Amino acid sequence: MSVSIKNNITSDQIEQLAVRCKDAEEQAFEITKLTDEYPNLSVHEAYAIQHKLIQLKQAEGKKIIGRKLGLTSVAKQKMMGIHEPTYGVLLENMALDQEEPISLQPLIHPKIEPEIAFVLNRDVKGPVSVPEVLAATAYVMPAFEIIDSRYRNFKFTLPDVIADNSSSSRFILGDRIRKPDQLDLRLMGAVFKKNGKVIATSTGASVMGHPARAVAWMINKLAERGQSVKAGEVVLSGALTEAIMIEENNVFSVSFDGLGTVQAMFIK
Repeated sequence: MSVSIKNNITSDQIEQLAVRCKDAEEQAFEITKLTDEYPNLSVHEAYAIQHKLIQLKQAEGKKIIGRKLGLTSVAKQKMMGIHEPTYGVLLENMALDQEEPISLQPLIHPKIEPEIAFVLNRDVKGPVSVPEVLAATAYVMPAFEIIDSRYRNFKFTLPDVIADNSSSSRFILGDRIRKPDQLDLRLMGAVFKKNGKVIATSTGASVMGHPARAVAWMINKLAERGQSVKAGEVVLSGALTEAIMIEENNVFSVSFDGLGTVQAMFIK
């Protein structure tokens, strides 16, 4: 039976749109924005599409291993005309090894972002505060996220990107871990390089003033949908710089003060 959500879109349509996003990702082709067809698509409905998308992947044996934040930059939010970040799901097949070259073949128009990854030491359900997130964090790690919107020309509205699992594609973790009380995550500096040349510098404060604030925001939003973050899961807390388009033979690295470096190498 088709069940209506907020009278805009039915559960059947939610599944159809989730399949559309899934097919585009798996077959590496662009699609038009969902809001072109459903201009009144709400954020609530978009997360329902994302949830169905993840369910379809879980049915194929893919395991959830974490979460990610998107659009954590206030400047980027203003540019898009939105007032809050987004979140998405990380699956085990998205995790890559920084020592292995990454093929661009399965991707559409990928971009790369430096991030700080959190790994929690216990299950956490909202409401939570920043100090509570830090207390529940086993360690943090340097990370790269590879985002790859399935929409034509990387153009989308807020509901579109949410439905597309917040442009999630791949991620890479560094091999150094630190407890959060050993670092000042807000002031920790990062140097982002492409092919050995510095292309951006940043600090942890570029992510909502403190990366743990972004994690707390997400956990509190998940609680509204009856969801939580599990012990051992990875949380990518949001981009520290602008996302950079990836091309064949690019080599990227990001070095964090006191936290080490992570790198990514790309081939055709």
